[in-house]
Formats: sequence, C-alpha cells, structure tokens
Amino acid sequence: MSAVRPQILVIDDEPQIHRFLSPALDAAGYEPRRADSGQEGLRGIALWSPDAVVLDLGLPDMDGKDVLVRAREFYAGPIIILSARDKEAEKIAALDLGANDYVEKPFGVGELLARLRANLRQAAPHVINTGPLTAGDVVIDLERRMITRAGEPVRVTPKEYDVLAHLVRNVGKVIGHRDLLTAVWGKAHADDTQYLRVVIGQLRQKLEADPAQPHLILTEPGVGYRFSY
Repeated sequence: MSAVRPQILVIDDEPQIHRFLSPALDAAGYEPRRADSGQEGLRGIALWSPDAVVLDLGLPDMDGKDVLVRAREFYAGPIIILSARDKEAEKIAALDLGANDYVEKPFGVGELLARLRANLRQAAPHVINTGPLTAGDVVIDLERRMITRAGEPVRVTPKEYDVLAHLVRNVGKVIGHRDLLTAVWGKAHADDTQYLRVVIGQLRQKLEADPAQPHLILTEPGVGYRFSY
C-alpha cells in the first residue's frame, strides 16, 4: 500500500510559478494542488484540507491577507506567504494575521522546500482518519458510508451525510459557514446559511443525546461548526 503524500496547495495567479513549483513539489514527495485566485484558494482549502498552503499576497480577486484571515477561521495548518512585496510592514502584518512563514519573490525552490519541511514538522499532525470514528454510542464509518447509534443504523439524507462527513474529516477544526456551504451545496449557495442550520438541526436530532445541548456538532458563534468527541 503506497504512502499518502502530503498535499500542498499553491494559491498564486502566475502560471510560471505553478509551472516550476508543481514539478518541484512532486519530486520532493508532495502532492501539489493549484488555485489561481483567492476565492478558488479558499474553496480548495475547504475541499482538500491540505497539509500546508503557499499563498501569494497579490491575487487578482482579493488581497492575500484577506484570504489569510478567512482561511484562519477554519484552517489550522501551515500557511507560507509567497510574495514580491518586500516591505517589512507587509511581512509583519501577514505574520500577525496568522501566517507561519514568509518567502520573498524571486525565491529559490530549495529554500521554499526547506521552509515547508520545517513548518510541517512543527505543525500538529494533520491526518484524515479513514477508519470508523466512535463518539460515545455513535459510530461513523465514512469508508462504508455507515452511521450507527447504540448499534442501530441512523438514516440520513445525502446532504446530511455530506455535511457530517466534511465535519468528521476535519474533526476538531472549525469549518466556516461559507466554506461548508460551498463544499456541500456549491459556490452559488455560499450565503444560504438557512440550508446549513436546517441540516445541522436534523443531524443533532439523529445523533445527539440532547439536541438542545449538543456535544458532537458544536456551534462556533458567528463562524461555523466543528465536530468534537
């Protein structure tokens, strides 16, 4: 069985950056992922939950620092800023907003890879649990698409399952409303929070011992939801 390669998401609108960085990441044992804009990058973080993110500050649709702020609402992995902005104030601002490191353009691939290795070593383990997850009397087996409570099957709708699966794959991490909606319903429904409230309520009715005081699917007020056990 082959080992799972760490995923690195590169958010940059310069095609030449992807042309030489993707093969370098691949050769170094990583699985490169690509996004060409801030919105696409945020969507990629929510969908793939990469092991690390390389983020350019000069994006066509939004400032990279805004991407950083929104990403930190639901993503705890390393984020390395890659930018031609060499002012010290830009570096300090990005680091204060939650970046782990900063590499100036033009840069050497060797330096970037070294910084990636260092930040991945320091990061908390980022592992997707592919086996059954047991939370009290609830067992969630994503590989078999089976959910049981007290040994009895729990029937859920496709959307309920997709929301639950996304939360479980990111267990312990806060997933923002917009990112959860985008991942499950698509970009066109990124602001339809009522959809999400209804599904979360239905899941709590089916999984929680006391839906009014949930212990599994927790609300982070004004931000989103996280699965805890």
